[in-house]
Amino acid sequence: MSIELKHVNYVYSQGTAFQHTALQDVSLKIQDHEFVALVGHTGCGKSTLVQHLNGLLKPTSGQVLINGEDIHGEHTNRKALRQRVGLVFQYPEYQLFEESVEKDIAFGPKNMGLPEDEIHRRVIAAMEMVHLDPARLAAVNPFELSGGQMRRVAIAGILAMQPEILVMDEPAAGLDPQGRDAILGIIRDLHQTGTTIIMVSHAMDDIADLATRIVVMNHGQIAMDGTPREVFCRADVMREAGLEITEAARLAGTLRERGLPVPEDIYTQEEIRDAILRLWKEKVHAQ
Repeated sequence: MSIELKHVNYVYSQGTAFQHTALQDVSLKIQDHEFVALVGHTGCGKSTLVQHLNGLLKPTSGQVLINGEDIHGEHTNRKALRQRVGLVFQYPEYQLFEESVEKDIAFGPKNMGLPEDEIHRRVIAAMEMVHLDPARLAAVNPFELSGGQMRRVAIAGILAMQPEILVMDEPAAGLDPQGRDAILGIIRDLHQTGTTIIMVSHAMDDIADLATRIVVMNHGQIAMDGTPREVFCRADVMREAGLEITEAARLAGTLRERGLPVPEDIYTQEEIRDAILRLWKEKVHAQ
């Protein structure tokens, strides 16, 4: 399932003294099974953009198409389309409200009008996808869990509706290292099973490990769109957008400044490790 934005503009408080243009002529197409990272400085329009992807916001002008269908078309079933595009807000655990983990995850499927046996099956499957033990945790009050576990419950509630596309706004924000690694591992697994992922993040090293494509936003516009290697090699554009490159890319740049023959397109920890090992072996053999 594809999502396409065509010349989308969005203006907050249009016609008032507080008018602010958040998106300017944004055109973007995301294909099936991609893992797209959306990055940019605070206030660049990232969160506004992702709220257009399942119809929470309507463009001031332009179109949002899902599989070629205008999500705001006169005869479009927006409820059905939203069920196919799951949106996980930042700190989704703040939206938990039921008295048990099972009931909270079941809320979405119940609203879809599914039979009880299908709801139960989906709850169990979603809990397993986010590495929560159904036998031990289904009846537990979600507010008795750790922050990382609560976030996994919230994500499971979206997964139980079986979206084809999962949109996530800073999914690891505020978590300790263990919780962060758990969430990112789940996202990686979901992508490997075929789910299209669109993720907003400020963590460049996480993006380097996960994304297949990076869209850089600056002042409500797309400043760059390409593979991680293409994007992280453009440190100048990243700096203009108020962003850093990965630690590996920065280290590679420092080594080149010192005259060492390090490739210019390095951006992952594994690549910089291999480059340093190669240089060390060449030095040993030369002695």
